[in-house]
Amino acid sequence: EVQLVESGGGLVQPGGSLRLSCAASGFTFGNYGMSWVRQRPGKGPEWVSEIERGGGRTSYADAVKGRFTISRDNAKNTLYLQMSSLKPEDTAVYYCVTEISSILHRGQGTQVTVSS
Repeated sequence: EVQLVESGGGLVQPGGSLRLSCAASGFTFGNYGMSWVRQRPGKGPEWVSEIERGGGRTSYADAVKGRFTISRDNAKNTLYLQMSSLKPEDTAVYYCVTEISSILHRGQGTQVTVSS
């Protein structure tokens, strides 16, 4: 069974930093690209970032480019999202997502709240 478990969210002041983690199990992590998606209050899901299976290629939404960094450790089956210079508009539930055999899998999410 595919499992994705996000952690690392919390309350942070504007300008602060957080690192999110996503622990993966139930599939060969290193064989799949991974993404972070967020859902802000009252909004639909928004793609944030993705990383190819080897970690060599990444891409970012314009809203987070230059502030967020996605990475992965295939030996630890873990995906990361380093978030810096956080803004109130980054407040959202953050999910890690992967597609396996045309099925999207995501975790339960971790809440990030940016507020003074």
